[in-house]
Amino acid sequence: MIRIDSVRKQFGSIVALDGLTLDVRPGEMFGLLGPNGAGKSTTMALLTGLHTPDAGSISVLGGDPRDPALRARLGLAPQSLALYENLSGRENVTFFARMFGLRGARLDQRVDAALDFVQLVDRQHDRVGGYSGGMQRRLNLAAALVHEPELILLDEPTAGVDPQSRNALFENVLALKAAGRTIVYTTHYMEEVERLCDRVAIIDRGRVLAVDSVAGLL
Repeated sequence: MIRIDSVRKQFGSIVALDGLTLDVRPGEMFGLLGPNGAGKSTTMALLTGLHTPDAGSISVLGGDPRDPALRARLGLAPQSLALYENLSGRENVTFFARMFGLRGARLDQRVDAALDFVQLVDRQHDRVGGYSGGMQRRLNLAAALVHEPELILLDEPTAGVDPQSRNALFENVLALKAAGRTIVYTTHYMEEVERLCDRVAIIDRGRVLAVDSVAGLL
């Protein structure tokens, strides 16, 4: 599903990734655990083709993540919210669904399903600028899932949310996991990967320190 082999990425004098090697299996929920600045978000940007490695290679879904056709098979919920605050929740999700080519009855069906999944149907016509931080995080997830991607990338999806919203997001992620979806989940919270993930890579300063099941790491 994902193969990262000896990848190096540098921004000026800062080495973000230093020989990173990882693999993610189909149907697996894989966690990237590390402190801020460890290279987690850079890894996500490489997996979506937003950055190109300086050295090494990356294969996603059997191809190059810079290929637009392949990128259409990914779903990304970025750490920085990708939402339009002056639009309603439904308008936001509809916009992203249209970007992935959904039209007509199928478009409406998928938008309904995505909003229902994150429990925002009752607020779907409200402007997103009036949403709480937790609601915006849930809408961010809906936008990432609306086109039914084969691979879901969640970059610190609980950042800055209250405990109730955090638990709601956990339930969403666990439902995706139970459905057999392939997920990469980044966080700096040990309890999150312990609760959610099948395997975890601990990374720091762009290097992998350990990779194992949660039980194995413990």
